[in-house]
Amino acid sequence: MIPSLSELKAKGYGVLICGHGSRNKLAVEEFAQLAEGLRSKLSGIPVEHGYLEFAKPILRDSLDRLREQGVQRVLAVPAMLFAAGHAKNDIPSVLNTYSAETGLPIDYGRELGVDRLMIAAAGARIREALDQASPFPLSDTLLVVVGRGSSDPDANSNVAKVTRMLVEGFGFGWGETVYSGVTFPLVEPGLRHGVRLGFRRIVVFPYFLFSGVLVSRIRQHTDLVAADHPETEFLTASYLGDHPLVLDTFLERVAEVLGGEAVMNCSLCKYRAQVLGFEDEVGLAQASHHHHVEGLTDGCDLCERECTGACQPDGVPLPLGSSASSHDHSHGYDHSHGHDHSHDHGHHPYPHAEHPLGPKTLRSGPSKYEANDAET
Repeated sequence: MIPSLSELKAKGYGVLICGHGSRNKLAVEEFAQLAEGLRSKLSGIPVEHGYLEFAKPILRDSLDRLREQGVQRVLAVPAMLFAAGHAKNDIPSVLNTYSAETGLPIDYGRELGVDRLMIAAAGARIREALDQASPFPLSDTLLVVVGRGSSDPDANSNVAKVTRMLVEGFGFGWGETVYSGVTFPLVEPGLRHGVRLGFRRIVVFPYFLFSGVLVSRIRQHTDLVAADHPETEFLTASYLGDHPLVLDTFLERVAEVLGGEAVMNCSLCKYRAQVLGFEDEVGLAQASHHHHVEGLTDGCDLCERECTGACQPDGVPLPLGSSASSHDHSHGYDHSHGHDHSHDHGHHPYPHAEHPLGPKTLRSGPSKYEANDAET
């Protein structure tokens, strides 16, 4: 039986929401808003949020803050849609190091994952987009779900499962899954493929928690393909944000930690099992690759508030530590590994980095796809 809020407070529990961090002011504001929503639902329990990089407070500072409030045990939940490198390596590394240094017990929860509440929240965002458009048969509509993209096939496959759940839930004519970076297919070639299927309406849904350069890039690539195909109607649904059902999913994750039910999908984890094509990554040491930018908050001045992707027009982040005024600045994006960044975090090489519809094509610009599209 899960203790009541008053019991949790009496036992010295606190909650830490672990985010990645962003230089996008809107994304940071949205994350803080989500944390505030959870704080109100966990009334009386200390709740803090922190980031791996590019925003403050960093995770260690938030843990310090919880200790200052008398917290004796922390329930840490990753604010990640799926479990890839950040949830499996980077965040646990920071938490384990802090716990070892201070003696503060930290119980780690699992990612939001493929969950009935998350599917319902996604469905609500898609319904909002449909309700704002003219009536049109769902059976004649293509749904394209855009995932962040990861070098972890387990995380990528979960996006595909979300797509199928939404396609069957609504009764769409077809569904496609594309990604904003790292893996394949990317947004633009994926959408051009979708156009060839002949559907007269395409709904593009970014399965993201918050705003950022990746969401902006999705919109830009959608507009690019739409301009080439005026015969097809494109609708863009909103990302998840702090939808009430997303908040409810976080509460479920906290409850799972308390109940000892925070179990990840180890059978398909490339670090624990011989996953096809990723066999040489089994047993890699757990480590965080974000120390060099932890707490770095120098903002990008190319955009007012919401990132437009102006800092990386060809999809490649500009070098770290340069000046934005010269259009050569450091990471004006949400650094979510939904991109092909140039500085070395020590990541294991992604085996499909050279896939023709994958990461390297971010550098090639739209002309390649326009030419291929014209030939069909």
